[in-house]
Amino acid sequence: MKSVKPQVKLINYSPDAGQLLAAAARLCYASSDAAALDQDLASVADFVKKLREMGHLSPLEHAVFTFHIAGVSRAMTHQLVRHRLASYSQRSQRYVPHADFDYVMPPQLEGRTVDDDGRSVPADAYFAETMQLIAERYRKLNAALGEAGERSNEDARYVLPNACETSIMMTMNARELLHFLEERLCLRAQWEIRAVANIILDLVRPVLAPVFDGSGPKCIRLGGCPEGKFTCSRYAEIKQRYAGHRQAAP
Repeated sequence: MKSVKPQVKLINYSPDAGQLLAAAARLCYASSDAAALDQDLASVADFVKKLREMGHLSPLEHAVFTFHIAGVSRAMTHQLVRHRLASYSQRSQRYVPHADFDYVMPPQLEGRTVDDDGRSVPADAYFAETMQLIAERYRKLNAALGEAGERSNEDARYVLPNACETSIMMTMNARELLHFLEERLCLRAQWEIRAVANIILDLVRPVLAPVFDGSGPKCIRLGGCPEGKFTCSRYAEIKQRYAGHRQAAP
């Protein structure tokens, strides 16, 4: 058992995504299919960028990206799967035993202490000790259930924590990915899913720069924070970080 950090791999994506999006958009206006499908590669990047600026986003749904996300918690993936316009496949706690699960430790615990029966214990050490205790209880409950594979795993898993490490495959189209990034790069998003969103942005921007250059939390597109009294009051900093980060189109 050990504490782990998020790992994200872009394992597949639509080939020639820019040309694909441009063809889909031009088909809406072309007098013939051939006119739409015969792409001038030199103008594709500018055309796709213009689509995003115009808000004509439905063609972006034709490009899809598949990620393998590991080293994340069940708490994080419960948030992730709320983005329903996507496909997910996740490691099962029923079919896979978790007697020695890895876990995600909130970094905010570092430097803090826990009052445990009058003794002051470092919070990160207390957290790790708790994970060990849960694993021990899981093993004993699984044994009491006969260690019968999925039949015992499915009930023993009830004691597993939200911190339990998991692995998930996610396929999402470019339009939904923009929405995911807008919501989860916001500083109000939970720290773990925000870290994953930042990694995803770094992976997809070089693949489809006309769509993802300058993308970020929704305040970038809106020109200001929409969160009212919950604002982070750091819009200028966030704008510089995301809107100011642009790459040449591939």
